[in-house]
Amino acid sequence: MHLEIAYKWVFLLLPLPLLIYFLLPAWRRRSAALLLPHFGVAAAAIGHKPRKRAWVTGSNVPGWIVLFLTWACILAAAASPRYVSEPEKVPKTVRSFLIAADISGSMSQPDWIVRGKHTTRWDAVKQLMSDFVKRRKSDQMGLVVFGSNAYLQAPLTADLNMITWLLNQTEVGMAGQMTNIGDAIAFSTRILKADTLKQKILLLLTDGVDTGADISPLDAATSAAKDSITIYTLGIGQASGSGGYDLDENTLKSVAKNTGGRYFNAMNEKELEAVYQMLDKLAPVEYLEQNYKPVELLYYYPLAAGLLLVLLYYFLLAVYLLAAKNWKHA
Repeated sequence: MHLEIAYKWVFLLLPLPLLIYFLLPAWRRRSAALLLPHFGVAAAAIGHKPRKRAWVTGSNVPGWIVLFLTWACILAAAASPRYVSEPEKVPKTVRSFLIAADISGSMSQPDWIVRGKHTTRWDAVKQLMSDFVKRRKSDQMGLVVFGSNAYLQAPLTADLNMITWLLNQTEVGMAGQMTNIGDAIAFSTRILKADTLKQKILLLLTDGVDTGADISPLDAATSAAKDSITIYTLGIGQASGSGGYDLDENTLKSVAKNTGGRYFNAMNEKELEAVYQMLDKLAPVEYLEQNYKPVELLYYYPLAAGLLLVLLYYFLLAVYLLAAKNWKHA
């Protein structure tokens, strides 16, 4: 542990009061005096002895010393003194999750029941995914949405409140009506490659079949595997879906298998919640060590010293004046 002064230059202001005193003296008002020829007689009549000039209480040396020391204490506090301990290594658990969510037209099918109410697939996913994000705590998360094209809604961040807010602002059809799964995987791979963590996880949610992406889902998965990206695929609905929207489970299973992940299927709220709980156990945790220097701020000590100095000075001055008054009347 050692003492550290954050702003040493503050002490250059120590002579500032003296400079102000000498360079900017107090303004003295000049005015005409009233001439009383018989002032001495009038003063003697009431028992006073007139002086030759006005009497002004002079500045006392202790007062100047207290003023200077108080200013020095204020500067010492402004310099931000602190005790800095040796760096400590603090372990931190981190997962790096990127969610790629399908918001194509098929996600508007109202065939889900969440908390006893009928809702669309996307609204159900949003509600349950929000709960999933809130449980992440120290993890990093990002959000990609896709349809005809893939878009980054939120980069990898520890600000999970922002992820939840952006998730709730996203609606079906914002990325187009098609379901280009391969493009979504390729786009997400580029984002995860830029992340510094070794363990990178992509959670792909979709309820449909790839509809002509520039790159096939399997080719995109092969590229992701080369970059050590694990893909967990989550199929929403059944292979023979409602409303004419089918789910390509075989492709999703292959994508997960090729990257060391797993495929899950969720047809209702309970199954989707079970998938999220299973992901908590499956996704390995990476431990980071962050250097942390414990710092104890000490600015309040010189501030307290300056305040006590002023209070003590005025207390002693009051005692002195009271004693002088009593002695005069004794």
